Amino acid sequence: MKKAKKSPEIKYGIEITKPWNSEMYDHNEKVASEMKDNLMHRWNLLIAKLEEDDRYLMDRDWDEDDIKAECPELIKLQRGVCYSGFGDGYSVQGVCDEFKRELDTMQNYQLHEEYSYLSFKGIVRRTRFMMVGYEWEKHDYSFCTDIDLSPVATDVVADNVVNRLMKNSIDNQ
Repeated sequence: MKKAKKSPEIKYGIEITKPWNSEMYDHNEKVASEMKDNLMHRWNLLIAKLEEDDRYLMDRDWDEDDIKAECPELIKLQRGVCYSGFGDGYSVQGVCDEFKRELDTMQNYQLHEEYSYLSFKGIVRRTRFMMVGYEWEKHDYSFCTDIDLSPVATDVVADNVVNRLMKNSIDNQ
């Protein structure tokens, strides 16, 4: 008896394959960029909120207990991006610099998992699309549905439409 062929999984107009195809990589890079922008934006907002009460905040020592009492979201955000917490010897400015460096070099699989958790906790806003090809996430952190096309898939669809129109155009005959 012949096995029935499994239909391909399609998410945001992209066929999910193993190994990953270039459309999946391109899509995930665009989503990662949006995630990093959202994370940095939220970090800056929380720091600005703390600076309202203490204009010399950036020169102060990083005291996790004090910061946690005033702004627990900042500690959760820092731990979501950086591997560990910071103790004695770090200034707030030093932790901000390290946060930015870690965020810039964060791998997509880690970004996918941590962003899902931070979104679930309400610390960061949802993204337009989720990353594709990963098996696990805390929750769906996108605000689009599967019928919405990714920017990568939209480019492919637009190119196909243009090619079809050009093929049938008067100029091409």
